[in-house]
Amino acid sequence: MEPLNKAEVGLDASQGALVIIGGAEDRDEDCQILREFIGLAGGRKAQIVVLTAATSEPEEAGETYIDVFRSLGAADVQVVDTREQADANQFVAVRAIGKATGIFFTGGNQARIVESIKHTLLDDAISKRYLEGVVIAGTSAGAAIMPERMIVRGESETSPRGDTVTLGPGMGFVRGMVLDQHFAQRGRLGRLLAALLLDPAMIGVGIDENTAIVIQGTEFRVLGEGSVTVVDDSTVTHNNLDCITDRQPMSVFGVKLHILTEGCRFNLQSKQPIAQGDR
Repeated sequence: MEPLNKAEVGLDASQGALVIIGGAEDRDEDCQILREFIGLAGGRKAQIVVLTAATSEPEEAGETYIDVFRSLGAADVQVVDTREQADANQFVAVRAIGKATGIFFTGGNQARIVESIKHTLLDDAISKRYLEGVVIAGTSAGAAIMPERMIVRGESETSPRGDTVTLGPGMGFVRGMVLDQHFAQRGRLGRLLAALLLDPAMIGVGIDENTAIVIQGTEFRVLGEGSVTVVDDSTVTHNNLDCITDRQPMSVFGVKLHILTEGCRFNLQSKQPIAQGDR
């Protein structure tokens, strides 16, 4: 399947919103982020499909989100469990997506999502519904898969090195961006910087736990209790990638770093942060 025809960074206005969650979102109290997802998906008319491909415990994860989304007022919640690619080519899975107003990817292992869904009938159906305006959300591993290029694996709490991170194809809902989750909690600035140095065509977005970005058009806004770190290496004046081995630390000069909290926005085309209340 060809990549979706998106803007260089961000989304076209006709596409649905993306709700990208840094993991460990509140599912028991106010449920601010998941409530936002349900609202964008139609509120009490929301038809939600939960995709459990990432998790090794799909039944438990599916039941958890069925309970949460029903408690938040969704009209219907279905689980689509794709443990193998054959499951993602079944008519029942495609039919569920065809009726959805919101699609939610659970956490787990992001590689499992790509391996079991990408280049299947289910992938085609999700892409089609997304272009028609369906809201897509994901938490933790379900967040990592959103861009065209994703972090497949990588070390936390380390300085950037060539072997710190492995990149691979994501699901391609947004381009020009690489995402990392559980960001402050797991000390992942080093691996996000490494990812950007290995693929400088992107900006890096690190999302804390119980925090999300909502991408609509060419902007995203932040909600939740933590912060979002944006790393922009478009102004870099020096790096040492041409003279180091994988195990050696990277040097980089001139990186821009922005920290955004709830209410802040970020323009994905101008690469400029926008303070709460500013236009």
